[in-house]
Amino acid sequence: MRLDELGWDESLAAAYEPWSARADHVPARVAVEFNHLYRVYVDGAEVEAVVSGRLKHHAESRGELPAVGDWVVARTRPEEARVSIVHVLPRRSRFSRKTAGNVTDEQVIAANVDVVFLVMGLDADFSPRRLERYLLLARESGASPVVLLTKPDLSDDVPARAADVAAVAGGLPVHILNPRSGEGAEALRAYIARGGTCALLGSSGVGKSTIVNRLVGADVRKTRAVREADSKGRHTTTHRELVPVPGGGLLLDTPGMRELQLWAPGDAVEQAFDDVERHAEGCRFSDCRHREEPRCAVKGAVAAGVLPAERLQSYLGLQDELAHLARQQDQRAQLEEKRRGRIGAKALRQSLRAKGR
Repeated sequence: MRLDELGWDESLAAAYEPWSARADHVPARVAVEFNHLYRVYVDGAEVEAVVSGRLKHHAESRGELPAVGDWVVARTRPEEARVSIVHVLPRRSRFSRKTAGNVTDEQVIAANVDVVFLVMGLDADFSPRRLERYLLLARESGASPVVLLTKPDLSDDVPARAADVAAVAGGLPVHILNPRSGEGAEALRAYIARGGTCALLGSSGVGKSTIVNRLVGADVRKTRAVREADSKGRHTTTHRELVPVPGGGLLLDTPGMRELQLWAPGDAVEQAFDDVERHAEGCRFSDCRHREEPRCAVKGAVAAGVLPAERLQSYLGLQDELAHLARQQDQRAQLEEKRRGRIGAKALRQSLRAKGR
């Protein structure tokens, strides 16, 4: 693929300008990530890549290392088949979550995505609460979210569930499709522009890989059936990958995420819970937490049946989670500052000893 087919444009060329005079450096886009190995698209080819030691050393967090969808500067060497990624160009959008487990760090799931398809099954996978988290991730990313509801043939009340999703989505596009039969899939092609990138996010077994195969027109991604008892899928997609779409555009398929911890939602909570925020304008106290405070308009809306109690519970739960995350990030920043201080002090001692000699 040519660079323009991958999304290269004037703003990216301007960001790459400091490197353009170096004959052994080329712009590239990360197509696949396998732990510490990558495959990248360069102009007209696809090659293996690794991250340079310098980039690893200077990265302050995992989030500064290359992710699928990133535009990067790659150093080539005639004697080596693979290239080295030496720099990550500025991201236009990024999907970040807290790394799984107890480590407080950022994991970039995908970068430079224009449209994100949030995929959820209408079978036992159906969960408006989980969709709320995906919407937070999508709104903060900078990409345009679109909700896809799959497996309508396995739901006994599609209109009711679609209405529940519409209430959570807050005016965002919502499409119902059956990936296996192809019903409704054609509507997605309108979102896939030449040089544009669309990502699919959702839990395992909802049909993401089947959607990719349907839009590409070939079985480029493996698929498996889900368990009938609970609609749980197995991880057939084990890595993130950019897949070219005939006629232009790229699809970014991702593995199902077992854990979706937020990282830095910013104003996305207010956007995703605009119904709660609207009622909050009537609260007696401007800093009302909607818990024990008197004359809380949000709790009043729940009591009157205007606001679902589940929405308020989800909102409060996310606020607690974000407060906990902020404390963890503060602790991490303090530890990093101490580490830098020790490194600086060590460098100063070494310099003084060298001058003493």
